Amino acid sequence: MNSILYLVHRLPYPPNKGDKITSFNLLKYLSKRYKVYLGCFIDDTEDWQYSEHVESFCEESCIVDLKPKKAKILSIRGLFTGEPLTIPYYRNKQLHNWVDKIIEQNKIDSVLIFSGAMAQYVSGKLDDNIRSVLDLEDVDSDKWRLYAKDHQWPMSWLYKRESERLLAFEKAMADEFDVTVLVSKEEADFFKELAPDLSKKIVNRVQGVDSEFFSPELSYENPYPENALVLTFTGAMDYWPNINAAVWFAENIFPTIKQQFEHVYFYIVGMNPSDEVKKLAEKEAVFVTGGVPDVRPYIAHSTVAVVPLRLARGIQNKVLEAMAMEKPILATSNAMQGIVQPTGFIPLVADDELSMAKGAVDILSGKIKQDVKVGRTCVLEHYNWDTNLRRIELLLKDGLS
Repeated sequence: MNSILYLVHRLPYPPNKGDKITSFNLLKYLSKRYKVYLGCFIDDTEDWQYSEHVESFCEESCIVDLKPKKAKILSIRGLFTGEPLTIPYYRNKQLHNWVDKIIEQNKIDSVLIFSGAMAQYVSGKLDDNIRSVLDLEDVDSDKWRLYAKDHQWPMSWLYKRESERLLAFEKAMADEFDVTVLVSKEEADFFKELAPDLSKKIVNRVQGVDSEFFSPELSYENPYPENALVLTFTGAMDYWPNINAAVWFAENIFPTIKQQFEHVYFYIVGMNPSDEVKKLAEKEAVFVTGGVPDVRPYIAHSTVAVVPLRLARGIQNKVLEAMAMEKPILATSNAMQGIVQPTGFIPLVADDELSMAKGAVDILSGKIKQDVKVGRTCVLEHYNWDTNLRRIELLLKDGLS
């Protein structure tokens, strides 16, 4: 069995947020085909309980504790070295030494990097006999550009700097690796525009959904008030795009909807809600759950899945999960990027406050109906994990040949 070095910026378990859903499915898939040497960080102390489960998929692993507050302080050194702050944030001597040992002492046939910052651990160390794939997932540098537009100085300056320096790093790593992979054709095409000289080495994969796990046929206890109309937004609520979306919808859109329906509620479901998000619970009929053991009951019993993201990159798992569970969807165009639009299932897309409020009212009142069964069929046809991860396996074996 061939060996693979797999580096991930965060422990790939539990699969309860976008990047961990992908990185865990990659780990499962790879472990059936390779001896996996896994290097990663744990940035949430709660995740240490899952380390043995993750190690069970691996030949060997190096799992390193990362304390976000300390890492942020250490990342400031990037201001003096000229690096993007993301790189020293994820720099660790223990992991560097382990990677060097694995490359030197083991026959590594291929390397898979999930998240651009982890490429620093193998940069300049890979010979021509080792297949290398860099899975950026999305163009992370552009996220910082969008953040800069949404913040005041001095953060706008800092985010703009991060965008420029990180893009330069992404380009340099894409030049070193055999193949660079992004989560959708749209995201790959965007990176090709930013790095035209590397376009022949840039490809896309497709996100997956565990359609058996997110099945509308399963039964769950209803977590909502009886006979309620519920708009549900799911996701990690310490992530700025989700924070921004939750605040925008709760403050500027939901009050208009509330005027039309007596028993309508807006539920924000996701771990680690920021202070801004927690404060939204003070508003009438707005609820902030924090982390929940299982997000599926909240999706299954919702009336509408809302995804009001104004800042977004890549493919949104929350949209695909709602489609898999046959729920009507109200989303911004940013949230729908890269997702196949099947005939007969048309999520209601709105990008301004009036249109989004009207869309919610039209769905809740029954004026607009979505064929949600077609949405699930789309997921089954286009977003199967094994089929889509086969693309990564072929790139690891044969490159672009």
